[in-house]
Amino acid sequence: MFDNFNTILTAKRYSDSTVTTYIGLLVSYQNYLGDSRPLDRLDPSYLITTLRDFILKKEYTFNTQKQLISAVSLYYKEALRQEIDLSTLRPRSPQRVLPDILSTYEVKNILDHTKNLKHKAALTTIYALGLRVGELVDLRLAAIDKKRNTITIKAAKGKKDRQLPFPDSLKPLLREYYKEYKPTDYLFEGQSKPQYTAASLRSVFRASCKKAQIHKKVTLHSLRHAYATHLMDSGTDLRMIQELLGHSDIKTTMVYTHVTTRSMQQVKSPLDFL
Repeated sequence: MFDNFNTILTAKRYSDSTVTTYIGLLVSYQNYLGDSRPLDRLDPSYLITTLRDFILKKEYTFNTQKQLISAVSLYYKEALRQEIDLSTLRPRSPQRVLPDILSTYEVKNILDHTKNLKHKAALTTIYALGLRVGELVDLRLAAIDKKRNTITIKAAKGKKDRQLPFPDSLKPLLREYYKEYKPTDYLFEGQSKPQYTAASLRSVFRASCKKAQIHKKVTLHSLRHAYATHLMDSGTDLRMIQELLGHSDIKTTMVYTHVTTRSMQQVKSPLDFL
């Protein structure tokens, strides 16, 4: 039913993950409606009512609810050429929750407990470069420029390229990994697929955290949070961190000013004055 919409999104250069998410949410909503009530023939008021009921039944998170509303709105606009107002269903922004930050010791402990060479190289690369998991699995060998000592992240979030310095500390591990696995196109390739999957890497990270006895609420993305926070702890300029992370808005980067220990360590307790 949504093949045409899939084609439209792909032609408009939406990322593969966005296309998969939007189509998946639409299919789930259509299954909830049933075959007798196709999404492209619903009355607007009925659509809003059932969509609200569907969201409540699924107990969607803030982000998933936003994605569903965006998917339905875009489907009506692009595939059906209709404008539909779903503003009443858009969730209010949740209270900001600061991420749990892994310390440098905890990151090292996680990596030390990752014994498989490919897994260790992948997790280390994410932390060393501050990558999103999608950027890691999309990273090609051709993106590594040994002469200029840079790594280019192509068409990252927002369809923007960015260049990152290639850390000397990462090179020995990647050389060892390359000699062992001999990838031909993507830096990290799957056993039966050209790319390693994000789901597999998330599973690897969870297993390593368990072995390292990490009790914080962390995900694979926490390595990117740790990268940014540790740079800030070391005194790296906020604008530079913004460039390295590929944030379009400095406000996104500023969240790390609330979790860095650099300024907090300079604050004296009143007890010190006694």
